[in-house]
Amino acid sequence: MQNARPAWAEVSLGALRRNYRALRQLVGKEVEICAVVKADGYGHGARECACALEAEGARWLGVTSTGEGLDLRQAGIQGRILLMTGFWQGDEEDVIRGQLTPAVWQPWHIERLQQAAAKLPGKVSVHLKVDTGMGRLGASLDELPALLAQLRAADHLYLEGVFTHLASAEVVGAADVQQQLTGFDKAVALVKREGFSPKYYHAANSAALVTLPQARKNLVRPGISLYGYYLPFAGEAAIEPPVVEPVLSWKARVISLRDLEAGSALGYNGAFVTRRRSRIAVLPVGYADGLSRRLSSRGQVIVRGACAPMVGRISMDLTLVDMTDVPGVQVGDEVILIGTSGGLRITAWDYANLAETIPYEVLCSISKRVPRKYVE
Repeated sequence: MQNARPAWAEVSLGALRRNYRALRQLVGKEVEICAVVKADGYGHGARECACALEAEGARWLGVTSTGEGLDLRQAGIQGRILLMTGFWQGDEEDVIRGQLTPAVWQPWHIERLQQAAAKLPGKVSVHLKVDTGMGRLGASLDELPALLAQLRAADHLYLEGVFTHLASAEVVGAADVQQQLTGFDKAVALVKREGFSPKYYHAANSAALVTLPQARKNLVRPGISLYGYYLPFAGEAAIEPPVVEPVLSWKARVISLRDLEAGSALGYNGAFVTRRRSRIAVLPVGYADGLSRRLSSRGQVIVRGACAPMVGRISMDLTLVDMTDVPGVQVGDEVILIGTSGGLRITAWDYANLAETIPYEVLCSISKRVPRKYVE
């Protein structure tokens, strides 16, 4: 069934591939790239993005859960898939059958995988996650000896990688990042002393690719940079960040126009009152589509080569825009919420700053009822 609401997101797979190539050129051929497509590809569509990235040469893809990994397999992905936050109890057979590579850091991870793998041919590759200061997931340095002993005894498992996650990679020279890297080096040394020879070591996300070349090791995990954004760097980065371009544009069409007199109250609670005779357009997007209510009477859109302000409170399904200063607007006109037109540009950062959040949340919040259209 065709989506009848005239609102959609355009995802440029060409831009995604160009961003991947820019990162590939930065890290060089000796460093593997695990392209992160978790959270439905940061709202861009995991299946479509993963297929485009694999076609571009990505041999690893990063996801959050077993379900996300299996979905990529169903989409035809043949390459390696890293479950960056491990798996839940009961998923272990699906992990193995789906040829997924899980993070492990708890004794039950190893125990359950070993039991499941014993019933199936071959060995299961795992990546050991080390908590070096993020304080979320991973084994501490004190816990590593016991885990490594357990892995040594698990003859159906193969320790293929060791990794950690940096808490403040976008802060150049941050003391906690240096402490984390030192801790990671200690963990790697311990792993090697215990007789293991993992193929991969990884710590760098999008920010660390730029601020910390020493964190790249031999595998990196870019996420937000693939989709055209970075967090702002605090301090001078070690290198100039590769130029990346936003992959997603968000658009809608005007579904209604009204001419209202000065003093007209708009939307819920009359939160905006016109100060002049005004031409008000209605867009078929609201907070159920992922347009934050915090943008009420603060955000703007692009229409007919001009910017126009959102007015009144953003509701669940609808947003009002003051078109008074944009001549010729008609029902059916295309309106850009995120994207470019001529010399005008609205990015996820613009909305993030107004909503006091980050581009990750803006992009991931665009809901499933906004259809994605894939373009080159």
